Amino acid sequence: MTLKLPVLVTGGAGYIGSHAVLALVDAGWPVAVIDNLTTGFKFAIPGDVPFYEGDIEDAELLARIFSEQGMTGGQGAIMHFAGSVVVPESVENPLKYYHNNTAKSRALADAAVKAGVPHFIFSSTAATYGIPEVSPVREDVPRQPINPYGMSKLMTELMLADVSAAHPLNYCALRYFNVAGADPEARTGQSTAGATHLIKVAVEAALGKRDAVSIFGSDYDTPDGTGVRDYIHVSDLAAAHVLALEALIAQPGRSLTMNCGYGRGFSVLEVLDAVDRVTNLTIERRMEGRRAGDPDSLISDNRRIRETLPWEPKFADLDTIVSHAVQWERKLGGMRSRA
Repeated sequence: MTLKLPVLVTGGAGYIGSHAVLALVDAGWPVAVIDNLTTGFKFAIPGDVPFYEGDIEDAELLARIFSEQGMTGGQGAIMHFAGSVVVPESVENPLKYYHNNTAKSRALADAAVKAGVPHFIFSSTAATYGIPEVSPVREDVPRQPINPYGMSKLMTELMLADVSAAHPLNYCALRYFNVAGADPEARTGQSTAGATHLIKVAVEAALGKRDAVSIFGSDYDTPDGTGVRDYIHVSDLAAAHVLALEALIAQPGRSLTMNCGYGRGFSVLEVLDAVDRVTNLTIERRMEGRRAGDPDSLISDNRRIRETLPWEPKFADLDTIVSHAVQWERKLGGMRSRA
């Protein structure tokens, strides 16, 4: 049985971070959250979870958290979700991304080393691959990011590898594909206004929060001409983080890098059809030109995570992912109307 060390979740008020908090709490781990609430929401954190409003580059605050949560001297773990995630914004404002995603991760790693925190789970991305020449994508293909978002995440991966080689800290970098859906019990979900995730956008359109959904390109080398992506349910992703933490604790000398996806993809049109089907409504679709840098298909090779962890996805079904997203969007609408 794995020793359940105290875990600090950075960005725990955000979309993926809040689901990781729930997964940890549900499994009985001691959890605390740090979030500056730039894009996160306090309501996403369970009321009994210690919450620190602040920034991960605040060394004094981190030292206090590690002390108060009993994480010093080899007793804790960090799950690091804090950062900026909008690819087009990273192209327009690269220094923001190198600051939020790379420099702040460096500050967090520095604080962890000084406190003796031995385990570090990092929220990475398939954007580190850029436009891979093969699909499904293995972890060992060349990493050639085509935007500052992907590069800022890759730089953090490289930094963690060097830190791990020099200090008693092991890490796991989980490279996400397209994260979607919401907690099945509707305790949290994607709440950010203006989010760019396709399923979030499509659900908003179905529920009247947007006029239409833009389809960027219909001439890709795919069965229906629209881009194909590997969508993973956020709760399955959160479960993978907990299992990865158990693996780091079990083998302190081992670090891991693994894709997080289902190993199969759906096209933009298939996703929109699923939203129509689940909601029994019809989304208006607007054809637009291609966006620069969008590959035809981006699907994970997930053999490594399936062979390394006892990970058994529970929600690997497109209609289930969409239905949970719809359930959350309706609840979110009610919360905002009462606010």
